[in-house]
Amino acid sequence: MISRRLCIAVLFIGAFPILQPGFSAENWPDAVDEYVVQVRETIGTIDMEGFLTVVKNPKGARLVDVREPSEFNAGHVPGAVNAPRSRLEHQIWSALGYPDKVDMNGKIHVVCQRGARATFAAKQLKDIGFTNLTIVVMNLDDWQKKAIPSSKAM
Repeated sequence: MISRRLCIAVLFIGAFPILQPGFSAENWPDAVDEYVVQVRETIGTIDMEGFLTVVKNPKGARLVDVREPSEFNAGHVPGAVNAPRSRLEHQIWSALGYPDKVDMNGKIHVVCQRGARATFAAKQLKDIGFTNLTIVVMNLDDWQKKAIPSSKAM
């Protein structure tokens, strides 16, 4: 007999590529989508509306954009620091104030273009000891279409 939880998970995973921009079996195997769902269940997410509230009043939360520097420089969420996923384990420290003490329990919202890199990056950060992470699941193009302010690096 299949458990109720398994049925819900299968339904959710089946709907996931439709619900999340940038995720589809055309781009990568289903195993990747399943992994994304698994990571998001263990870390937690926030959507564009919720993230906008955080951007307006971060209350000490750090906003970490894990896109590549050229993407970040083209425009990013105000207040975000750049720590590309490709070098995250090395660059996160200076982005969060090292050599001063880095608060491993401080609130961090991880953002990228559509949420996939943010998901993988949040998992990396969790694996190296950060404990208070949220994955931002949104499309930055939608952010710009809604005329929400963005910053350009100097």
